[in-house]
Amino acid sequence: MHDLDRRECLALGLAALAAGSGNARANAPTDSLNALAKEKGLLFGSCLGTGPSGAASTVAFEGSRSKSFDDPAVRALMVSQCGMMVPENELKWYVLRPSPGEFDFRRADILMAFAAEHKLAVRGHTLLWNTDKWFPPWVLSHDFGPRPATEAERLLREHITTVCKRYATRIFAWDVVNETIDPETGKMRDTIFTRHLGPEVIDIAFHAAREAAPHAQLVYNDYMSWGPKNATHRDGVVALLERLKTNGVPVDALGVQSHIGPGATDADASFSADDRREWRRFLDHVTGMGHDVVITEFDVGDQTLPADVAVRDRDAAALARDYFDLMLGYKELRYVMAWGLVDRYSWLEDRWPRADGLPKRPCPYDDHCQPKPLRDAIAGAFRAAPRRTPMEIG
Repeated sequence: MHDLDRRECLALGLAALAAGSGNARANAPTDSLNALAKEKGLLFGSCLGTGPSGAASTVAFEGSRSKSFDDPAVRALMVSQCGMMVPENELKWYVLRPSPGEFDFRRADILMAFAAEHKLAVRGHTLLWNTDKWFPPWVLSHDFGPRPATEAERLLREHITTVCKRYATRIFAWDVVNETIDPETGKMRDTIFTRHLGPEVIDIAFHAAREAAPHAQLVYNDYMSWGPKNATHRDGVVALLERLKTNGVPVDALGVQSHIGPGATDADASFSADDRREWRRFLDHVTGMGHDVVITEFDVGDQTLPADVAVRDRDAAALARDYFDLMLGYKELRYVMAWGLVDRYSWLEDRWPRADGLPKRPCPYDDHCQPKPLRDAIAGAFRAAPRRTPMEIG
């Protein structure tokens, strides 16, 4: 199918979601985060996780607190506040592929059924997390035979085709490749697939995804941030996108994970005038290539923020508001995904602990599903955002 045809189909389908056509989301609150986003042609959503219990893989889930789906209050919050859902871990290799010849979709299907019941749009995360740490062990010990490049490409295409086709009618966007740039060097990470296929592994993944999911938005997703210490990471992502564009690889958007604040990957607590200038330069470069931008995994780390909850929540909300005001100023930004709605289930609770031992508060709702100043900051940013054409991709 021609690219224009694919984009028109996707734009029409997602515009209907954003506009609330038909009966979809008819009972959602008019002041929900998703309703506020829809007023500006955006959508809002969050990840949801079934947790490690019963998972087929022996690889530990990325975050032991990822059983948010088991909490009925979180499910209710998801339905009331969101128009989109992304499975937190359930579509990753270490969950889906217990062995070379076996796929296990049970946990992903639970979330798909929930999303279908409540008319939530679904993003897919991720078809290739190109880091050896996050492959199931069998991939690293796999016998690639006398023609390893051929076998590596076959294995990758088989995985992407099988997963994309299973959810072809449900998943509108895929993080095709996740975190393939080493933040220290700005180069491709050395992985089992790059060792056999070189940098073209990324080209192969996107082409395979386009063939299997011709109408989906295809995203490169990474956690680059602002500030001088992130310059190498940003430059590496730009170089990758430029190479892919030159080679005619079908990348539709850059996923900006947006784990902001101290103690969230390598982000910085500040967002100074210099930081904003550099961050705008990066976003201008990406959008100038014709790419959309999507916020895929938002939360606010508070590792070094004050212990006082009121002060800490205030500072986190202020940083988030500044960040969203800048990001939403780009009409190429199409939707916002939180990486969890409720503090107690955040992946950050298990990483980079606070020196005082206090629990972190990275999400828009607290442990009791009550809104925090961070929720107000997101809502305020949506209200102030410029209006854009609803969910048009490209």
